[in-house]
Amino acid sequence: MKYILVTGGVISGIGKGIIASSIGTILKSCGLRVTAIKIDPYINIDAGTFSPYEHGEVFVLNDGGEVDLDLGNYERFLDINLYKDNNITTGKIYQHVINKERHGDYLGKTVQVVPHITDAVQEWVMNQAKVPVDDDKKEPQICVIELGGTIGDIEGMPFVEAFRQFQFKAKRENFCNIHVSLVPQPNATGEQKTKPTQNSVRALRGLGLSPDLIVCRSAKPIEMAVKEKISMFCHVEPEQVIFIHDVSSTYRVPILLEEQGIIKYFKQRLNLPIDDQPSDLLMKWKKMACRYERLLKVCSIALVGKYTKLSDCYASVFKALEHSALAINYKLDLMYIDSTELECSMEAENSVKYHQAWHKLCKADGILVPGGFGIRGTEGKLQAISWARTKKKPFLGVCLGMQLAVVEFARNCLNWQDANSTEFDPDTKNPVV
Repeated sequence: MKYILVTGGVISGIGKGIIASSIGTILKSCGLRVTAIKIDPYINIDAGTFSPYEHGEVFVLNDGGEVDLDLGNYERFLDINLYKDNNITTGKIYQHVINKERHGDYLGKTVQVVPHITDAVQEWVMNQAKVPVDDDKKEPQICVIELGGTIGDIEGMPFVEAFRQFQFKAKRENFCNIHVSLVPQPNATGEQKTKPTQNSVRALRGLGLSPDLIVCRSAKPIEMAVKEKISMFCHVEPEQVIFIHDVSSTYRVPILLEEQGIIKYFKQRLNLPIDDQPSDLLMKWKKMACRYERLLKVCSIALVGKYTKLSDCYASVFKALEHSALAINYKLDLMYIDSTELECSMEAENSVKYHQAWHKLCKADGILVPGGFGIRGTEGKLQAISWARTKKKPFLGVCLGMQLAVVEFARNCLNWQDANSTEFDPDTKNPVV
C-alpha cells in the first residue's frame, strides 16, 4: 500500500480537498486503484450536528455516515463509494481508545497521547486503506489521506505525530507528503509573497515531516522567480514546487497538476508500476473541463435558502445543478437568495435588500428551495414558492422546500389558512406535514 498525506499551511480552506481528489484522479487515470481518508481534528464524533456556517454542508454516505463535504469531492472525482470510517475525527479516535481502556486492553498501562492515540490513528488508517471502494471489490493500491486544518494547530498535533512515526513504519518508498500552502499577493504592491509558505514548511519540518511536493495556491498564476525562491528556501527541487491558481472550474485542477509533471514524479518517488503518460480517462477529463469553459448558453437558477452567505452550505445542490447544466451544455448561473430578504418585514427594515432579492428571483429561469431547520426564513421561502406556482416558473423543493410547497398549496389553493408543519406549529388544525 502506498500512502500520500496531504497537509495544509497558512490558512484552512485552501483547497486541500480538491488537491487530494485531483491527485487521486490522476493516479486512477494511470490504472491504479485509489481510496481516500479525511482526518478532521475536531472532537465531534461526526459532522451531523454542525452549523452549515462552521464547516459547510454535511455529506451523507451510502452507509448513512454523516461526514465532511470533502468526502463528497473524493466520491465525485474518483467515482468511488466511501464509508463512515473513511472520515476520522479526534472524537472517534479518543472514543475508540477510551473504550479499549475501559475494556481492560491497556491493563497496568498509563494511557497517553503517545503511543496510544498515535498508534490508534496509524492502525485505523492502515485498516481503512485496505477496504475496497470500487465496484470490482479489489483492495486499493494507493490511499490519499487529507489532514484537515492547518499545520501548527494544537488539535492537529497528535495526527502529525502519528504520521511522523508512520513514515518510518510504511518505509520511504511507500509514503509521501504533499503540503498545500498559500502564496498571497497584497494589492498594495502586487508582489507574490513566499514568506508564509517558508514559515509553514519550517513548522512542518519542525514537527518531523518533510514535504515531497509543495503545492502553492494563489489567486493568479505564479511567476517562475517565485518558484525558484520557494525551492531554495524550502529545501526542495524546483520540480517539487507545483502551482495551482484560482480557475473557473475545479475540474481544471487535475489537468494543471498533470501538466506540471506530477505523474513522472509519483512514478519515481513511490516506485509505481505506471506509464509516464495518462490514460484515456484523463483525456476525457480534459475534454469535459474544456467543454465546461466554452459553454455559451446560460441557465439561471435562484436558490432560496437561509445559509446563503457561504456557498459550501449547499454544496450538494450546487454540484447537482452544475453537473445537470453541463450535461445539456448550459453554463449555470446560480443566484443565492437569502429567504429572509423576500419577507414583507424586510421591505420596512431594508427596502434595498428586499427589492434586490425580488429582482434576482424574478429574472431566474427556475427556483430551487433546499432543506433547512427552524422557522426563521420560512415565510420568504413560501413567498418564493407561491411566485413560482403562480408565474409557472420551474420549481424544485428539496426536503424542507418540498414540505413548504405542500404548505403553500394547502394555504393558497385549498384555503386552509393555518396549514403548516408540526415542526413550526404543533397545534395547527391542518398539519399537512
